[in-house]
Amino acid sequence: MDNKNASPKTDKTPQTSPEAPFTTLIQLDGRSPVPSQFHTPGSFTIIRLQSPAGLPDRITKLSPVPALLVSISLKSLASSSYQVWTADKLIATSIVQPFRSNVIDFDSQPRCWAGSAFDYVHYSVPRKGLDDIAEDLGFGRVSDYRLAVLEDDLVVAQITKGILPFLGRSDRLSVLALDQLSLVLGAHLLQQYGVLQKTARPSKGGLAPWQKRRASELLHENMHGRIRLSDIARECGLSVSHFARSFKISFGTSTHQWLIQHRIDHAKQLMSQTSMSLIDIAIQSGFNDQAAFTRIFHQLVGVSPGRWRRHHVTGTFRA
Repeated sequence: MDNKNASPKTDKTPQTSPEAPFTTLIQLDGRSPVPSQFHTPGSFTIIRLQSPAGLPDRITKLSPVPALLVSISLKSLASSSYQVWTADKLIATSIVQPFRSNVIDFDSQPRCWAGSAFDYVHYSVPRKGLDDIAEDLGFGRVSDYRLAVLEDDLVVAQITKGILPFLGRSDRLSVLALDQLSLVLGAHLLQQYGVLQKTARPSKGGLAPWQKRRASELLHENMHGRIRLSDIARECGLSVSHFARSFKISFGTSTHQWLIQHRIDHAKQLMSQTSMSLIDIAIQSGFNDQAAFTRIFHQLVGVSPGRWRRHHVTGTFRA
């Protein structure tokens, strides 16, 4: 197995945090042997698995903790080149269309086989996180999740399209962004596939003033996004799901988007008040490199950092 551009758990988080989420790109080269058992970590993970030749035999996917496996195909597979089993039962399948999803409980020991080139994104979603979301939303105990194979799930498809550009790239998603993504995906899985006991209660409250101040302080102190949502939620005395929902009510945006905007505002201040180079400004503002800084700045502001800086020095925009 050739594991190129993999993103192992290199982001450092406080000792008290749960295991950090991460993303990995695995490219099989068609020559190395493929293990019959594919083990996933015990945290929320996103694994993109590509192969130019398919699998010689079926593989079993295992998780060390109770979790859901969400798999989404990025390319077509003929029905004769794809099979999936749960609890040793072969599931009837058809042609695999791009961006069709499977949602399977790891407890059923899912097995799969692809006999030709494939490109898949796999999400491992621990049940503990799903249970916390369910409790926060006021659902009863979620005892089971319905099996879905080749589901046309527009939400999972859109989430996947949004994160694809970051898989295998140097400026990968921060742990804060992945924490936020796990909540969004988890809430969808809960409501779309969970066997629920009762309807969720509506929630209208935001953060208390002291909680808003504390959350802002922690995000400001961790501009690179290495802090976990669980760290901030604990400081505010809330569960992760409750904190994330209350934060969005109070600030009108997620913690990740708030932090991105804060980075841009900080960069603007440095560009207009100092003679620092753009690469130094990018690093001091929490970006991995100047390319990532330029791309995100242009997306949010509408012009490049250099052009914005020239305008604030000379008073005019120049190409």
